[in-house]
Amino acid sequence: MSGQTILFVEDDEALRGATVQAMELAGLTVRAFAGAEAALAALTPDFDGVIVSDIRMPRMDGLQLLANVRALDADLPVILVTGHGDVPMAVAALHDGAFDFLTKPFASDHLIATIARALERRGLIVENRRLRAAVAEGEAASPLIGDSAAIVALRGTIRRLAEADIDVLIEGETGTGKDLVAAMLHRLGPRRKRPFVAVHCAALAPGTAAIELFGHAADSVPHTRLARIGSIVASHGGTLLLDEIDALAPEVQAALSRVIEEREVQPIGAERSEAVNLHIVATGRGDLGEAVAAGAFRANLYHRLAAARLRLPPLRDRGHDRMLLFVAFVEEARGALARPDFRIDEAARRHVLEHGWPGNVRELRNHAFACVLDGDGDAAADREAARDLPTRVAEFETRTIVDALRASGGNVVRTVELLGVPRKTLYYKLSRYGIDPEAFRPVRTGQGPE
Repeated sequence: MSGQTILFVEDDEALRGATVQAMELAGLTVRAFAGAEAALAALTPDFDGVIVSDIRMPRMDGLQLLANVRALDADLPVILVTGHGDVPMAVAALHDGAFDFLTKPFASDHLIATIARALERRGLIVENRRLRAAVAEGEAASPLIGDSAAIVALRGTIRRLAEADIDVLIEGETGTGKDLVAAMLHRLGPRRKRPFVAVHCAALAPGTAAIELFGHAADSVPHTRLARIGSIVASHGGTLLLDEIDALAPEVQAALSRVIEEREVQPIGAERSEAVNLHIVATGRGDLGEAVAAGAFRANLYHRLAAARLRLPPLRDRGHDRMLLFVAFVEEARGALARPDFRIDEAARRHVLEHGWPGNVRELRNHAFACVLDGDGDAAADREAARDLPTRVAEFETRTIVDALRASGGNVVRTVELLGVPRKTLYYKLSRYGIDPEAFRPVRTGQGPE
């Protein structure tokens, strides 16, 4: 409770003095006022304490003070003090937004306990506002939220690499934001007005990966007579993101290595190659250097990509960034799920700061959406009635998909079987609702997330 101030309003001088003494003995910082007008004038926009006020007072009474305070800051706790005859009035004031009321005569420990609860709530509100302001300021400067040393340094490196316009290999555990960094490299570089083509290599079927990347000539692929432009050519002049590049088959890796080396691509069935202006950003599911050593990834492809490397820090090493990110995701979820009254409580804060987050930022985002989706409150029934059908369907689908991913340990094939939907449909829903299967996969002992 240190650092927070109590504004105490009581027109009875003797009672005011005795109550102030009791609060100060409990370690509270108190400012006492004989009238409500003076207390109201002492409020500042950044006031982080609470107000304790008598109801029966001349000129402006406690109820009028409450109304004025709520007009200034609806989240500022006001504790009312009342005589026995004013209890019905005090109960009505609770419905008008008062935090609590005390009946005279009251025990000092009862007063202190009520103030402690109010201060805890006020502290959370003020901290959440500060975090939201920090998030808003950070997002204005960069979508990579955080003020830890690792993230500050990473933002600087991203700017330098983007300006250099060279191929970049992004490494890091699953869910650390590799796709976001790839998009930043494109937006901050000279190719920002050209296409940004993202290929999720792990989602490509083995038989179609080469077609997706290189394209094909007319009449060269069964069941189609038309030519197809591959993702490499489609990214000409812009940026090609090869997400989870280590999921590609060895023969595709070999062909891709030649493309990167020669800056030419030959579509399947074509008679000759065509030049392409390439800028490649690649990500791996794990440490590609270790994959090369284990024979799971082609060394020549790795060395052509690894001239510039970015290593993203895991969320567990980012300190208070966790709360900044959680607040940002909660704000996103409150808007998406039409639950603006959700508040972050102390239990949620402790979990965010104490949990290991093996799924990193993606796991944290999923958790924030789950918190807002499952959050209770006095207006829960009203919210349920007010939500339209598309919103309810989206919430149901999100819950169902998340439950299936938890049951399957993030295995997409098993999730498809559990849900009974086509794989393409599941990927569409995952993208639409921002759900990452990687966040639900178990952690391998001694190796970090899968």
